[in-house]
Amino acid sequence: MFTPFLAKAAAFPLTFLFGLTGSGQHPVGVDTTAPVITREDIVIHAPLERIWKIQTDVENWPLWQPDVSEATRVTPGRLRPGSVFRWSVEGLSGITSTVEQVEPGRRIVWGGPAQGITAVHVWTFTPRADGVHVHTEESWSGDPVEAATSALQAALDASLDDWVHNLKARAES
Repeated sequence: MFTPFLAKAAAFPLTFLFGLTGSGQHPVGVDTTAPVITREDIVIHAPLERIWKIQTDVENWPLWQPDVSEATRVTPGRLRPGSVFRWSVEGLSGITSTVEQVEPGRRIVWGGPAQGITAVHVWTFTPRADGVHVHTEESWSGDPVEAATSALQAALDASLDDWVHNLKARAES
């Protein structure tokens, strides 16, 4: 079924940070069989600590991510496996995401299903001589994705491109 949310997803860049939950003992990655997978890379000329703090400070996402209208941590303290936060992004409100894996300063995976879409979102941070290489990848699967693969692929591509460029702008400012 093609919901109004999915119609909007085809027209606007969105960042969905959903995922699967698990033990957190083994590296968690995207679903390589999912019909929608996006990968983005960028080098940010800022200290790793600053980039990590910005990316994991969920409650301040609306300050630098224009499509995120609100974000609140449900689980207090630092992000860790099992931490939960709620947020809203253009076209979808009340997303509940769960952190799956954290390697502080290096890798974080979080997510939660919404509107029939199951996704996995992975962020990796690698220091380099000229800054930090940021790699993100996200996969989407589920009936809505099967019904509108091209439109949702375009939406996720644009969304992750926007996210990494907004992170870069924030960290370098």
